[in-house]
Amino acid sequence: MFLVLYLFMIRPQMKKQKNEKKFQSTIKKGTKVVTTSGIHGKIVDLIEADSTCVIETGAGKIKFERSAISMEMSKKYAPKEVKKK
Repeated sequence: MFLVLYLFMIRPQMKKQKNEKKFQSTIKKGTKVVTTSGIHGKIVDLIEADSTCVIETGAGKIKFERSAISMEMSKKYAPKEVKKK
């Protein structure tokens, strides 16, 4: 039973966290992103000293922790690939 729980719940979550951490460490200026709170914007500054970034939104510029960045916007809206059988 533990094996089933691990395969269907724990392992996919660990894989998702690993991918998000990798993405957060490779972001750069000009990247359009979506935060975990749903705010869309473009990265205008990366501050390495305190691991934050400044995101420009329609309302202005907001400073976020890098861990608050969820995904790149172009990946969210990219068309899904259709697998051929």
